[in-house]
This record gives sequence, structure tokens and C-alpha cells, in this order.
Amino acid sequence: MSHKKNIGHNSKKSFLKKPVEHIDITSFDSRKIISSMEKMSFVSRETANATKIYNEMIKDKNCTIFLTLAGSTSAAGCMNIYKDLVKYNMVDAIIATGASIIDMDFFEALGFKHYQGSQFQDDSELRKNYIDRIYDTYIDEEELQMCDKKICEIANNLEPRSYTSREFIKEIGKFLKKNSKKKESLIEVAYDKNVPIFCPAFTDSSAGFGLVMHQEENPKKHITIDSIREFRELTEIKIKSKGSGLFMIGGGVPKNFIQDTVICAELLGKEVDMHKYAVQITVADSRDGACSSSTLKEASSWGKVDVTKEQMVFAEATTVLPLIASDVYHRGYWKNRTRKNFSKIFG
Repeated sequence: MSHKKNIGHNSKKSFLKKPVEHIDITSFDSRKIISSMEKMSFVSRETANATKIYNEMIKDKNCTIFLTLAGSTSAAGCMNIYKDLVKYNMVDAIIATGASIIDMDFFEALGFKHYQGSQFQDDSELRKNYIDRIYDTYIDEEELQMCDKKICEIANNLEPRSYTSREFIKEIGKFLKKNSKKKESLIEVAYDKNVPIFCPAFTDSSAGFGLVMHQEENPKKHITIDSIREFRELTEIKIKSKGSGLFMIGGGVPKNFIQDTVICAELLGKEVDMHKYAVQITVADSRDGACSSSTLKEASSWGKVDVTKEQMVFAEATTVLPLIASDVYHRGYWKNRTRKNFSKIFG
């Protein structure tokens, strides 16, 4: 029995050999590439225009910049990009899937890694070795379960009441300040810089597993997530902003959630402008009417996004995001921005 287990263990090691390394946008200057792409066509010109709009957002003193994350770019090598956008004051609030924040960022902050693999690997072989696959990237399922359990532990040490995902992620930031194995995770940097992180579908992630375990262990006194109050909090940020811009990676719930704040504010009797700037990087097809792919022009029909400064970039985000972010970093307009510190408005 132990002999078989040993073979499995060795086999697992052979799969998890080459960690994904996150790209560093400060180490190269893409401004010349972006300037050249501006004179081209197709996705190159879209990318250059998206970069121009993002730079305009940063130059606009009244603009609150919302970053939305959906999909697995954080596991694929873009984790440091998002951290640097926060670190260098290019983002004021984040709306993400639970997986981007917990299964990918918190997971690595605990000292675990994502590994380069192959999309052609036999998945039943991976399953035998307890390895999860995201396209050509591997995750150790045993480590992921340790991540679930750590969420449960954090919840067990909190006052039993309702929390928004933003509040709970702030508590994770506090935990990481003392316990992180990998410094400068997105959660930790956002905690330091007072940039709130919202995960509207928080349960659909390692956080969900961990909080179910927490409630199972504490049937009478436990924490719970209040997604309604969270929507109110995010809308409060929109109300407090003179103008706003969206930088969206993928679509899904984060994209719709931030766009809906305009409608929500109106229903509360507050007059707010539509999101003035918007960039979305996606590979989704707009013809099926899905939210992930709905064009920004479509969002304007709902009164969510202004059409004057918007750009859809139909590309897989890991290919164009490093170029956009490096250009914006090296142009340096962020040096003249005042931090919004939105985390502070919630106490």
C-alpha cells in the first residue's frame, strides 16, 4: 500500500517541477511597442487605444479607477501586474472572482505555487496524482485544500457576524501581514494601500469551501457573507467618485457588478455619471448575448458606460495586458495621483 503511494508521490513531483513566474512590468518598457501598434490595425490598434484610455484615466484627477478580474490570468503569470497596479496607485478598487483572489493570490501568499504543465496531459493521470489543471497550468489539490482550511481558521478567529467579502478580505490582509510566506501578494498590498477588494461571487472559490467548513464547525455562532451590503458599499464608492473608469480583464460577475453601481445609485436617488472610461480585454464572443462578452457600447444602452472613451480588446489577456500595464507604468502619470484610500470610508 505504502509502496503505491510512494510511486504516486514521485509521479506528482515530476508534474510539479516548473513554477509559473509572474511577469514584472517594471523590468521592461513597452512604450515603443505600444506607439508602433498605434499605427497598425486589428487588435494591435485596439491595444494601443486601450492603453491611451487607461493613461487618460490616470491623468484625470477626478477619476476613480476600478479594476475587474475574471478568469485565470492570476494563475497564468499576471499576479504581479495586479499587485503593481495597486502599489503604484493605478487602481482605486478591485472587483474580482473569488478564485482570482483566494485560489490564486492568497494561495501563493501561503507559499504555494502554480506550475507550468500541458493542456494535452491525460487528465485521469493528473486526477490520480491529485493535480488540478487550468489549461496548461497545474495546481496541487492538496495545497488548495490547505488554502480552504486556512480560510476556515481565519473565520474561526473572527467575531461571528455578517461580513462583506471586502471586510473578510481585509481580515485576510491583516492575517497575511504577520503570516505570509510570499511578501507583496495582491491582498497584502491592497491592505497596505487602502484599496478595497470586492468578490461578489465569493462563495464560488476556496473561500466558499473554507466558510462552509467554518459554519459546519460552528453551527450556532459563525460568520456569513452579506452580498447585499457589499453591493451597497461598492455603490457608495461610485457615489463618492466625481468620475470613474473601468479596466476589465475578462467579464463575468465582476464586470456586471461594477457596471450596475450606476443603476443602483440612481435607484437610491443619487445622481451619478455613467462610467466615463472603459477598457475590456476578453476573448468572449458578443453574439450569444452573454455578459462576459457584451460590448461596452451595449452597456451604454443600459445607462452604465459612456461611449466616448471605451475600447474592447479581443485578445487573450496574458498577451496584451503586460504591454498595456508596462506602458502605463513607464509613462508615470500615476506619480501625480492622490490616493483615494477607499477602504477607510468603511471604518
